[in-house]
Amino acid sequence: MSIEIAPEDLLGPLNPVEQKNAPKWLFCAGDIGLCRGLPRVAIIGTRKPSTLGLRRTQDLAKMLVSRDVVIVSGLAHGVDTCAHQTAIDARGKTIAVLGTPLDQFYPKENAGLQRKIMAEHLAVSQFPHGYAVQPKSFAIRNRTMALIAHATVIVEAGDGSGTLHQGWEALRLGRPLFLMESLTRDKKLEWPGKMMAYGAQVLTRGNMDDLFESLPHTAPSEEAVLSF
Repeated sequence: MSIEIAPEDLLGPLNPVEQKNAPKWLFCAGDIGLCRGLPRVAIIGTRKPSTLGLRRTQDLAKMLVSRDVVIVSGLAHGVDTCAHQTAIDARGKTIAVLGTPLDQFYPKENAGLQRKIMAEHLAVSQFPHGYAVQPKSFAIRNRTMALIAHATVIVEAGDGSGTLHQGWEALRLGRPLFLMESLTRDKKLEWPGKMMAYGAQVLTRGNMDDLFESLPHTAPSEEAVLSF
């Protein structure tokens, strides 16, 4: 069962920048309470992550769940799927922001995961039932995911990755954007330097508290053990 709700009724008051590109309506299935009073971090990245990228995703998701942070992602293959599944396995909560209507499944392989999230967590779409999905739908979805999350972390992504859309949207909204340190060390990538010039921060073992301090109501700090 799904409900139709205005973004400000789901997320609280929006500032003028947020209002400008927020969808008129959001369609939700699951626990809308996950968008009220709980810190939310989007973990996003490539559909074809490395083994180390998956480990970093798992480590970060587990650490956030241990602080009662809700994991937000886009239900795509790769980093997104890993982030959602790790949150569930760690007995945390997760929000899937879809590029399809709630009654469609993409990728098909994630149909079971999407159903579980809709039943026990929260799935959000800005597209009504029957909407004809287009490639641009997923870039539009990324804008909404940046709005829903208090902060975004990019784990792994190439220069042409659709993940970058959300990074730029987070910066445009004035939301904290964090890049895994390994991305900034990759001399083949141009985009990390560009985003850092506009305020993106590097996420390292030593500055995990910067991420937690950017969120509302996070639990006390613990030592972070992450695969950077």
